[in-house]
Amino acid sequence: MRRIETVLKRTSRLEWWAMKRSVQILLLLATLATALSLGQRTKNFPTIGRVIREDARLDELLSPDARVEVVASGFEWAEGPVWVADGAYLLFSDIPRNSIFKWTEAGGVTLFMKPSGFTGVSDYGRQPGSNGLAIDAQGRLVACEHGDRRVSRLEKDGGKRTLADSYMGKRLNSPNDLVFKSNGDLYFTDPPYGLPKGPDDPRRELDFSGVYLYSTEDKLTLLTKDMTRPNGLAFSPDEKILYVAQSDPEKAIWMAFPVNEDGTLGKGRVFADVTPMIKEYPGLPDGMKVDAKGNLFATGPGGIHIYAPDGTRLGRIETGERTANCAWGDDGLTLYITADMYLCRIRTRTKGNGWK
Repeated sequence: MRRIETVLKRTSRLEWWAMKRSVQILLLLATLATALSLGQRTKNFPTIGRVIREDARLDELLSPDARVEVVASGFEWAEGPVWVADGAYLLFSDIPRNSIFKWTEAGGVTLFMKPSGFTGVSDYGRQPGSNGLAIDAQGRLVACEHGDRRVSRLEKDGGKRTLADSYMGKRLNSPNDLVFKSNGDLYFTDPPYGLPKGPDDPRRELDFSGVYLYSTEDKLTLLTKDMTRPNGLAFSPDEKILYVAQSDPEKAIWMAFPVNEDGTLGKGRVFADVTPMIKEYPGLPDGMKVDAKGNLFATGPGGIHIYAPDGTRLGRIETGERTANCAWGDDGLTLYITADMYLCRIRTRTKGNGWK
């Protein structure tokens, strides 16, 4: 009897082990299938979300049949999309994976750079990679790097140059998003989100979250430290206003700062406040872009909020997901959107600011 019981126990263990291995193999196959699907070529993209109209003026920006297409998925947290005109492709960050991916209509998604934001040898929390991305006037990729706590530029020979990593002798928190002014000056935000333990991380050296100007003369200037969690930013078409998002659930707002002639900022005002929506919809004010007419396309609770220059919300592109950022691409009429695990796009009737 004992021998039979021993055999049964061994058999049970073998069955459990076999089942465990089967699950592991299935997970591996699923992962491989996801990886293959990232690069899959297709014209039949699924759609998510909906467009919510709150003002008749939205019809000038989005057609009644506009749909949000999912062009790729399977990411951990997609962020910082930027269109590269020289080559006609999109780059975007996956922060937890410490990677930048490349997407093309013909080839789908391929890995562009890894590591993208942390080059150390130890673990660096849940958000080590690059975040916001931009292309300068010379066509070089400029990135906000969480793990290495810097703003970097990818040179034409493949090497990187650090543009900014400290202020007044203290390391930056974790540069988040950035935007170029037409004269080449670079503006960026520096909240503590990328630090492994956030604002309470012992590695934090600055006791504020700043908005900075990095000039073409390689000079770093603190513009404001009054925002609790500055995040995305964008200029109005005439560059007289700098919009800055605040990703603070206690005060989820977009600020509008007048831009002085020397590039510094005047006293800001609250452009829009969506704090009451935080409990109902996923997400916070994050990345944003402006169209040629000055309308603001700003990611926030539930998707992308579309504001007229006068502050009236015209409607929302409701993705149903935490929506991180957006960027104009293709011919300037397509808005690409990073929403949690998805890379999406929607055709518009308006061109992005700076597109001809």
